[in-house]
Amino acid sequence: MAAVPDPLPDLLTAVPAVILACRAGAQLVRRLGQPPVVGEIVVGILFGPSLLGWLWPAAQAWLFPQSVLPYIGVLGNIGLLAFMFLVGLELDLKALRGHSRTAVAVSQASIAVPLLLGTLLAFGMYDTFAPAGTDRPAFVLFIAVSMSITAFPVLARILTDRGLYRTRVGALAMACAAVDDVTAWCLLAAVVAVTKSSSPTEALVTAGYALAFTLAMFYLVRPVLRRWAGRAERKYADGVLLVVLFSGLCLSAYATEEIGVHALFGAFLFGVITPRGRRKIEATAARLRAFTVPVLLPLFFVSTGLRTDVSLLGGDPELWLWAGAVLAVAVAGKWGGGSVAARLAGQRWRDAMSIGALMNCRGLTELVVLNIGLGLGVIGPDLFTILVLMALVTTAATSPALSRIRRGMGDLDPARDPSRTGQEEPVLESAGTR
Repeated sequence: MAAVPDPLPDLLTAVPAVILACRAGAQLVRRLGQPPVVGEIVVGILFGPSLLGWLWPAAQAWLFPQSVLPYIGVLGNIGLLAFMFLVGLELDLKALRGHSRTAVAVSQASIAVPLLLGTLLAFGMYDTFAPAGTDRPAFVLFIAVSMSITAFPVLARILTDRGLYRTRVGALAMACAAVDDVTAWCLLAAVVAVTKSSSPTEALVTAGYALAFTLAMFYLVRPVLRRWAGRAERKYADGVLLVVLFSGLCLSAYATEEIGVHALFGAFLFGVITPRGRRKIEATAARLRAFTVPVLLPLFFVSTGLRTDVSLLGGDPELWLWAGAVLAVAVAGKWGGGSVAARLAGQRWRDAMSIGALMNCRGLTELVVLNIGLGLGVIGPDLFTILVLMALVTTAATSPALSRIRRGMGDLDPARDPSRTGQEEPVLESAGTR
């Protein structure tokens, strides 16, 4: 039997190439006023068949041979699990104080309207894009949910960079995004359960297990973790906390994967229940973040880029019309729905339009959802490419749109804005970069 070639030498060239290229892309787009995730998505697409594989296939085959692709995918997914843990850890629902009614109304409208529009769009797309053997309900539900995503971390970073984080509109946008994020992940969990189940009964059983696991995490694991964190603050070194937290997020991810939802939900949930405000836990999270975000996450972007092939759309006018329809529905649902709901909740048009523009930002969160759909076989490579392009465009449009709205509708300088909340600005140099 022939010996299996050692993938390590190839991996030792592919990984640094990806990390350095994504870092350069992130720095470049930041100079253009864009969040780093835009540059990382673009770099991932450029490494794939859309450019490098089209212009120089031999170079792409040398840089990313088939032997290393599974390892890049695994490392990228580990980084993604750690990232989702960090997102959960930074999801502070205390931001709802003073904004709860408006935040719930706006966030649910910015979920409900895209769900409705996405459902209508999906019924029209089914015959063209659904892979063979895909049930119509699973396809429709997934497209509807994919239209409803808001990237909470990217939104936080945009507000921080623009000095709007501590304003009234910034606090309200964060509160809306927090509720939106939780709702969207719950809906996606339901979609995954339906897709993986062979019958409605099995889907209900999966949902029941997921609910039981969530309750156990909040009412059993969380109190234990809180008491342990208090002792750890006095007795244990930071290295011990890092081992415990990383092991916990992995085990939580494993549990939800076995339940039939997805590993990402477990990592996110473990972050939500992890105690906040502890010095050593914050330091440990910073250490995890310092390695995960610049080193492991770029591998996920490249894995996504290698699956994104713009040439699949080719010169087919029908596919490009569908791509335009997807973008139009995405913008109308999130930006339109969020803006109208905020206006009806009593916000000024300028603030309502700003909140709608921020809710339309999709970032890395959308890529996570799309990779789940592709992995489940709910969508094919052509629709995956269309949705990735939609995520890129809506993310890149957020910052310029916000500038136009605030400037064109008479924005006040944040330092002189009488609507400042006076809240302390949290440190969001973490998952918030995405």
